[in-house]
Order: sequence, then C-alpha cells, then structure tokens
Amino acid sequence: MKLMIRKVVFRIVGGVVAGAVLAACSPVAAGDTPGNTADPAASAHAPRLHPISGLAVIPLTVTGARGAHTFQVEVAATASEQERGLMFRRAMGADEGMIFPTNPPRRTAFWMRNTVIGLDILFIGADHKVLNIARNAVPYDETPLPSAGEAAGVLELNAGRAAELGINPGDTVQW
Repeated sequence: MKLMIRKVVFRIVGGVVAGAVLAACSPVAAGDTPGNTADPAASAHAPRLHPISGLAVIPLTVTGARGAHTFQVEVAATASEQERGLMFRRAMGADEGMIFPTNPPRRTAFWMRNTVIGLDILFIGADHKVLNIARNAVPYDETPLPSAGEAAGVLELNAGRAAELGINPGDTVQW
C-alpha cells in the first residue's frame, strides 16, 4: 500500500531485532478493474480490491461501550505488504483502515516512516481485544510505537478516529 513505510520491531528475550518492511501493490490484470474478473460467478466470491493498493478489502467491526462500528479495511497479509503499509498514502476515508494480521501473535512495534497521514494504531491480542492504542501517531516520526503484549493483529485508522468513536483497550475487534 502507499500509506507508510513501517518498521516492525520484534522483541526477543534479551534483545531487540528490527526489520524494515517494504511491500508492493498486488497486480491487477490488464483490462480488469480491481475486484472484477472475466468470470461473473468468480467475481461474486472474490474479495473487493482497493483501487490504490490492490489489497483485499474486508469488513472489520470494533465493538465497545458505545456499540459496534464497521470499517472497510485493506488486508496487509504478506511481509512485503506489511512493510509498505500505508506509506505515501495522502488520504483515507473515515470508515477505512488497514489490518495487519500477525500469526503467530508476537510483540511488535510500528513507526511512521514515510507515512503522510496521522494514524491511530490499535494493537489487538489473540483474544481479539484491543491491547493498547498509539493515538495520533505523528506523520514521518520514526519513534517505535510498541504493542502492550503479543498482538494477533494491528489496525490502523485515521488519527483521532478511535477517540471519536470511543474505541478503547478491551474493546473487541472482529475481521
């Protein structure tokens, strides 16, 4: 995706190993528009693809004290997709985001290198509960923003969106 370049930091007993991730957009065949295929039956079951990143877009719901809110999120599933993240992206809709599934769950940290827009970064535990939120992450800042435990996923939303919707640690995230 073109939102940000991020560095994923893995904590290992007695030390920290850091790796930079660089992801490429998924290709779309010539003549096709994202999400469309020549076979109508196949396209009915194919995931919708984001027009900029080419990544699959799925619904993701966060449920908390104020109720449930559904977002349409891009799935950064591979290491290269996760490395690229939202780097260089200039805008994102209010109900859009990006999910970074992590299997197996692990401690992680994100940074905002080459990320143009401010973000809320939600770290999600194996129980699908929000562990912690790095609110209003500053564009281009390379300070690592760590998870408060082993994360099974990381959700990025526009900066301030979590507070606006009352999303807090302990809320449930399903995708």
